[in-house]
Amino acid sequence: MKRASFLQARFRHLHCPDQGQDPALAQSLAKGPAGVALWHIERALTGTGSWEPVKAWLTAATRVEVTALDSACLTYGAPALAFVLHAAGADGQDRYRAARDQLDAATSALAHRRVKAAHARIHRGELPAFAEYDLLHGLTGIGAHLLHHTPGDDALAAVLTYLVALTRPLTVDGESLPGWWCAHDPHRLYAPGGHANFGMAHGITGPLALLAQAVRRGAVVEGQQEALHAITEWLGQWQRHGDRGPWWPETITRVEAAAGRPQATGPGRPSWCYGTPGITRALQLAAIATADTGRQQVAENALASCLADEHQLAQLTDASLCHGTAGLFQTAWRASQDAGTPLLEGAVRRLADTLTSQHAPQDTAFLEGAAGQALAQFTAIHGQAPASGWDACLLIDKPPPEQEIQRR
Repeated sequence: MKRASFLQARFRHLHCPDQGQDPALAQSLAKGPAGVALWHIERALTGTGSWEPVKAWLTAATRVEVTALDSACLTYGAPALAFVLHAAGADGQDRYRAARDQLDAATSALAHRRVKAAHARIHRGELPAFAEYDLLHGLTGIGAHLLHHTPGDDALAAVLTYLVALTRPLTVDGESLPGWWCAHDPHRLYAPGGHANFGMAHGITGPLALLAQAVRRGAVVEGQQEALHAITEWLGQWQRHGDRGPWWPETITRVEAAAGRPQATGPGRPSWCYGTPGITRALQLAAIATADTGRQQVAENALASCLADEHQLAQLTDASLCHGTAGLFQTAWRASQDAGTPLLEGAVRRLADTLTSQHAPQDTAFLEGAAGQALAQFTAIHGQAPASGWDACLLIDKPPPEQEIQRR
């Protein structure tokens, strides 16, 4: 109880919604009340808080009409609210059923529309924007919600089939490029030649994690194993070996691809969104899904090297989920729960100590503010998987034993 009171005191500014917040952010999982509701859902499900704050934050999240337009995604609109309402029922209680069913139907229809548009783009031989397929804005994020909450929906199979198609090369101006090669730069601005993105948030690592998570839960479509292999091989091709261990670039350009080497000379920030932690967790998940113990050990060794590198850790400047200590801890903690050896355990304990000593920012946001930090600190303090399954939206979670299909 003392630990619960400690978190409640540290994050007291998450108790009541700010009535002056921009209404446009209301239904944002990343920045608005929808994301803060996850913190209160976790507390309510574990008996460390009540359902009253959940109601207050969900009311704030639905102040304006929830969008199911084609721009809706895991972090905004109908899929975001559907994810949150399913989290509220993670204990088997049928809370918010009517609203949840409506949002599920809207999300399913949205997934089919966006998949159809994506296949049409592939048929035209055009390069994608990463918002078409990525975790935060694209079909990977929508697929993550479908997999975890409505796996029987045919929309999930449609998303997985699309991601398989995404891994097939495209020929552009006579040059063969990975099917996920973006037509723009990492800032979504036009750039000659575009780029390929390695991140969990915006790059091909997100689709790899979803395809692997789906296999672990028995959701498989034709070509899925080949797609896992294609992405894994590509990441292996671009893995660099430094004095402090393996690392990957965040992005590469056409010039770098032609040269076969990135301009970066060392690892960047060790975050969930970009960097070694997110990439190695996805590679670990893929190895588990394909029962490749050798690749699993390689991925876990790479993560362990990252966590032991003070130079990399010093690049973290905040405690956020997206690119700070909270995301690093939650990713490493999940990886340690799946690890074949106790290699990661010491580093995870040290990260837990670091995270729980960090102050809470005034920003209440889930991805870059206090709500996400609070949730990761809850894991660090209690040492248990989230009761709400909130980190499924990061695609780093582990299926419960009753859902996992054993691979041999």
